[in-house]
Amino acid sequence: MKTAVFPGSFDPITLGHESIIRRALPLFDKIIIAIGTNIDKTGYFPLERRLDWIRSVFNGVEKIEIANYTGLTVDFCKEKGADFMIRGLRTSADFEFERSVAQVNMRLVQGIETIFFLTQPEHVMITSSIVREVHKCGGDVRQFVPQAMHNSI
Repeated sequence: MKTAVFPGSFDPITLGHESIIRRALPLFDKIIIAIGTNIDKTGYFPLERRLDWIRSVFNGVEKIEIANYTGLTVDFCKEKGADFMIRGLRTSADFEFERSVAQVNMRLVQGIETIFFLTQPEHVMITSSIVREVHKCGGDVRQFVPQAMHNSI
């Protein structure tokens, strides 16, 4: 079974995240969307709300599992039996950062490959940070998040 983990804070999940996951679905038997908890950071949206949003976006998609974890992502991958990690790239700066992380991960745990997906051009400018900022200031974020979230964000 080919299992991949798509880790992130998903604070909140965006159209870019959704696009990458849906494009990755044909390649894997299972994709685990995993919210990593960083003990040094507090999320803007509560963890349970982020989990609920992801559940609603991928409701009925049997190949999707949703989880949260603490600690190293590669340890979570190993625990879940995942041989692949999915990462999205919007810019060349993303690539440089993600490449470094992937290379460290390869040294920490052998056998877990990072697969990079290029963001669709229409989603390049969307980041969770920008969505949070627009939301904090009372702006309408519905154009940046999946349809399933429109009534609850």
